[in-house]
Amino acid sequence: MLVALGEYLTATEARQVADGLRDGVPLAFAVAAVDPARRTEAERLLKATGLAGTDLVRVLRAVQGAKSVTTSAQPVFTMPGHLVTASPLTTSTAELVRSARSSVVCSTYNFETTSGLWDALRDAAGRPGVHVRVYVDADAANGSSVASWIAPGVVLRTRSIDGKPVRNHAKFVSVDHRFVIVTSANYSWSAENRNVELGVRLDDPALADAIESQMREAEASLYEKVKL
Repeated sequence: MLVALGEYLTATEARQVADGLRDGVPLAFAVAAVDPARRTEAERLLKATGLAGTDLVRVLRAVQGAKSVTTSAQPVFTMPGHLVTASPLTTSTAELVRSARSSVVCSTYNFETTSGLWDALRDAAGRPGVHVRVYVDADAANGSSVASWIAPGVVLRTRSIDGKPVRNHAKFVSVDHRFVIVTSANYSWSAENRNVELGVRLDDPALADAIESQMREAEASLYEKVKL
């Protein structure tokens, strides 16, 4: 059962549940850190271990550590005429999103319907158990259109602070709390097919966790949820 638990939880989920248990939060509440669609199975596996308290926290820390090792890093390019021969293309990001099993978290300045991610995010958000969260710039992207398109996924747009708009120039995609692509490319056909753009794809759960956690913490101050 411990093996099944380790295979099921992501590094982020294991860390957050362990933090809750360490702070004395009951398991029924600590497991709220897991994506809603995966929560019931996660709680079942946690209970099936027969462990509690410090012993369960130790197991969760082991899961977190085992899934927090970088295994690869490679450049991701866009160039006119698909001149790239030695690394993946930016268009491969859409395939990564379509392969998501539990989550997709991404951010961009501009989001156009011509982007390969337009359909990929809708496909991911429509699959049971996959939680999609998108951050966009309030002025550059039509948040309402994006939110309607990827529902039940969540879209957040930047808001103004002291009367001045906050620009969302962070451009990344994080899949399954593990794979991260950080890129200069926006979500548009030209950025994915014609411009000269450079990104890096990493298999790094610790990095994915750090990025996703920072964005979550920033939501209260910098973003607002787009309502349908």
